[in-house]
Amino acid sequence: MKKPTYLSKTLPALLLLATLAGCAGYRITGASLSGVASGPVPPTELITEQLIDAEKALRAQRGSQSLAHLVVRNPPPYVIGSGDIVSIVVWDHPELAGQGVAASSTAVDPQGPNAPPPAGFVVDHEGRVQFPFAGALTLAGLTEEQARALLTTRLAHYITKPLVTLRVQAYRSKRVYVDGEVRLPGLQSINDIPMTLVEALNRAGGMLPSADQSRIVLERGDARYQVGLRGLVARGINPGSILLAPGDVVRVHSRDESKVFVSGEVVAPKALTMHDGRLTLNEALGESGGISPLSGDARQVYVVRRAPEGTRVYQLDARRAGALAMAEAFELEPRDLIYVAASPLANWYRSVSMLFPGALTQAVTLSRP
Repeated sequence: MKKPTYLSKTLPALLLLATLAGCAGYRITGASLSGVASGPVPPTELITEQLIDAEKALRAQRGSQSLAHLVVRNPPPYVIGSGDIVSIVVWDHPELAGQGVAASSTAVDPQGPNAPPPAGFVVDHEGRVQFPFAGALTLAGLTEEQARALLTTRLAHYITKPLVTLRVQAYRSKRVYVDGEVRLPGLQSINDIPMTLVEALNRAGGMLPSADQSRIVLERGDARYQVGLRGLVARGINPGSILLAPGDVVRVHSRDESKVFVSGEVVAPKALTMHDGRLTLNEALGESGGISPLSGDARQVYVVRRAPEGTRVYQLDARRAGALAMAEAFELEPRDLIYVAASPLANWYRSVSMLFPGALTQAVTLSRP
């Protein structure tokens, strides 16, 4: 029998490789990126300078929410409200002292739950207090100075030139709530010191290291305002001039809620945390080790974004001139997914390995002399 030659041993393997080589032209499409989709595949938008400019304009439009009515340059003095406790002293008339009613021991006191309730005159639910000779005084809606003038006028009918001292002993009528990534979340009473955004955050013990300073939300009634510190400073607004109103809720979101996910053919797929609300495509790829030189296709870098109008898919061809500059200018948004597709050769190799396990190894072994 004739002994098999070297060519006869390697020919079947070479024919197999030649037959499957047509798969090398395989290219990732929108359908393959999203898997087996039951609905229409969103169109892919190429990342260009025009697209980046449009995204910047849209982001600026979203961030141009009017905060003019929140900014108060000269905060007004404190106004007395129902539930406050006022201290009243009429000089040279000790018989009028000690007529106040102590506050209820079950009331929330800013000095602490174990502190004794301060003595004084409690402003009732109608905004009034009862004082000897003066009768019922409506103090709600008045400043300390206005309330003192009103009481002085009433007492002047019975006392010659009365000297009156009136001040708020306990502030209980107006509160705000600070929640989220702060050291001491909870209720805070508004007192004679203006309750600005910075004041509220400081009273809450400051923000935790996990706080996202760009995602501070102020809720006032049914309205929600994005008042991130970074955005305010960028727009020339002093955060100390944002005056809070009674009932406001300040929520400081966590940086973990602003993650960006990098997967596919990169050196180190991972979830990345945005830097105070900002992360570019170039930074995300860099922190993931870059595109894999062995299996990544630099022409197929995708950004999948869940937008209110639906899913949007952006594509960057990193081989084009100026691609790095565009990647640096393309800003990501929280929960974006960056996917780097495999190169045609890597896809072909993986397809052959799944269809014919060990075929490539056998072909290479037989092709050796």
